Amino acid sequence: MTDHRPTSSARTASTRTSSTRTASRHLDRRSVLSLGLGLGTLLTLSACTPDDTGSLSGGEPVRGGVLTYFEPQTWTLLYPPSVGFYPNGGIMNNISARLLWQDPKTLELHPWLATELPETNADATTYTFTLREGVTYSDGSPLTPANVAKNFDLFGRGDESRTLPVSEQISNYDRSEVLDDHRVRFHFSAPSPGFAQATSTMNAGLLADSTLALDAEGFGPGGATRIHTCGPFHITDETIGTKLSVRAREDYDWAPPHLDHQGRAHLDGIDYLTNSEYSVRIGAVLSGQADGVRDVQAPDESRVTEQGLRLYAKATNGINNSINFRFRHDLLSDIDVRRALIAAIDRQEIVDKLFTPNYPLATGLLAKGAMGYTDQSGSWDYDPDTANRLLDQAGWSERNGQGYRVKDGQPLALTVNIALPQPRSNEVQTLIQQQLRRVGVRLAINPGDQSKQTLDALDLDTVQIYHSMVARADFDNLRSNYSSVNRDVFLNGADRTDADDESIDAKVDELLDTLASEPNHEKRQQAAEAVQNYLVDQAYVLPFFEEPQVFAFRRRVHGFTTEPVGRPDFYSTWLAGEK
Repeated sequence: MTDHRPTSSARTASTRTSSTRTASRHLDRRSVLSLGLGLGTLLTLSACTPDDTGSLSGGEPVRGGVLTYFEPQTWTLLYPPSVGFYPNGGIMNNISARLLWQDPKTLELHPWLATELPETNADATTYTFTLREGVTYSDGSPLTPANVAKNFDLFGRGDESRTLPVSEQISNYDRSEVLDDHRVRFHFSAPSPGFAQATSTMNAGLLADSTLALDAEGFGPGGATRIHTCGPFHITDETIGTKLSVRAREDYDWAPPHLDHQGRAHLDGIDYLTNSEYSVRIGAVLSGQADGVRDVQAPDESRVTEQGLRLYAKATNGINNSINFRFRHDLLSDIDVRRALIAAIDRQEIVDKLFTPNYPLATGLLAKGAMGYTDQSGSWDYDPDTANRLLDQAGWSERNGQGYRVKDGQPLALTVNIALPQPRSNEVQTLIQQQLRRVGVRLAINPGDQSKQTLDALDLDTVQIYHSMVARADFDNLRSNYSSVNRDVFLNGADRTDADDESIDAKVDELLDTLASEPNHEKRQQAAEAVQNYLVDQAYVLPFFEEPQVFAFRRRVHGFTTEPVGRPDFYSTWLAGEK
């Protein structure tokens, strides 16, 4: 797959990126604020995705109307580096604008608030952007090089005093430099080949100076109307926990230049609604009380299509829906135990019983459309006989009165989180619980809402198996998920007090750091494969399926699309016809 970052070929410093222009060949701090959020690149699944290029009056868009749209969970934080959580990202993607724009199908980068792709030196340690004129924020302040520099100084360094983390998408950030009235340059302490792509994501949505002064609480519920951005919509009203309203900016005239649609959004606005009851959300859309909903559950896909609604299954194409074995815990420190757990879990049964063809069985840690994908088929065969043999071999041969394996009086009992942003996580874990029970392993499912799941997941003694997925349309997706300085799904760097702690696997970070700092495309692919092969060899991860985002919309909704990681993009959406 094409490496979307400035080229590292033997050019002089400050040559312009060329690799970002080509299409993808494979299109087919850790913190309470950001752990466990996430998701991936876009590929439309033809099985149930309509062609919505236009209809009615030759497909000419109609201006006006407010779209009502349901999310399963309320947004939690609108600080751009922490908007990986889908309800956060679905808002930020529509209120923000970025330096570059990434095509959701080809993954090619294009200018947006920059006039062209960045100039970079040969080792990808400097990036120079020239900015468009006339761009303003929703508070009326202008976009300037100094303002852009201030944005990335915050995103690249974070601010612990305000509880604002470093962006997991920006590696090796050093400083910014304002060159003149139109240009800003960014410097890195080591190669940062993923930076160009990082500037295209909602995690790099630019903020007005007044908003950059907020702390974490200011970016949270209750403060939404103080968040000023320069996208096609701006926040106008908030009812904490249930509703957020955004309205079109009449003066918006800085869409990516290559897009057909320019100027104001077609919609007058969007009302983001939240209800934790799935039956209420899907019922509102099926009955016409709402226009759209995200997170259509697999059993309802046929129901949606049978009633004539539009069903969109947008593949996230990043790190697949997986469980991660936290090997620093005593019960999981033995590789034979980890291999036994993998052999005891029937992935095909999970997919067949709980999902539809829109959830293809994983053939690698990454989805087939993800940058860095390598085929690892055959690495996770279901074989309960092997599982039993490995557990006996590891010393877990005795059983207690309940049939669970014990060693030295301790049961082989583990706990997994419920990944609420992921589809049917509780049902997945319940089925795995039954499968592990057959080989004498007790699996408990951690209870609680999103806040409790996030906090509990930071404690190795509370959650030993972590269910998650995350995606980004760049090789650095792997580092975002597995590095001890980012999401750290293994807790490989959590509460580290002794650098010589033998439970720490330093090689994971070493491989990820190599990946993040390699400017050559072919070598980045090799580095990505090295990371994945090591994680598989060590039995650290078990992937289940390639996870889509599934949306349903009434027939009057036209022009809906998503950006490269499956968040809704309503800029070109329009309403026409009856609900």
